[in-house]
Amino acid sequence: MDTFADRLDGGWKWWEAAIEEAQEGRWVRDAVERQVIKDIRVAANPLHGGRAAPYTEDSWHVRIGRIANWAGVLRLAARAGGWVLAPVAGRKPPASAGMAELLSGIYAVGEQGEIWMKQLLRGELPPEDEIAKAEGFLTGPGSMEDLELFFDD
Repeated sequence: MDTFADRLDGGWKWWEAAIEEAQEGRWVRDAVERQVIKDIRVAANPLHGGRAAPYTEDSWHVRIGRIANWAGVLRLAARAGGWVLAPVAGRKPPASAGMAELLSGIYAVGEQGEIWMKQLLRGELPPEDEIAKAEGFLTGPGSMEDLELFFDD
């Protein structure tokens, strides 16, 4: 099954696998990978003004739009670098994780934002706690927003 909980759990596992590979020195980002991380950070700017997630004072469209924007940014990043995004829900990351795994892990949550946006446009509200968890995954201290801080290279 591919639920939000599965996507979020898989997203964290794949993200952690890639970060661990980098921090252990087994994955050293090349110039393209470093630039892509910088570009992702700029393109996925959540425009939260430094507020901490969850952004309950913002409209549903803005909150879900912030999450969904990551999906498009990550698809473009993957195409730019020639990486293939893989489904992460219920799957273990490969033993040797790198940029494709990092992007796939984050993409799982961004893609959920696109699903929620389609539901919202049909008048269906997603669960508030799931939106908050996605916001926390993508923005704030220790999140994807701080991605560059996890690399020593």
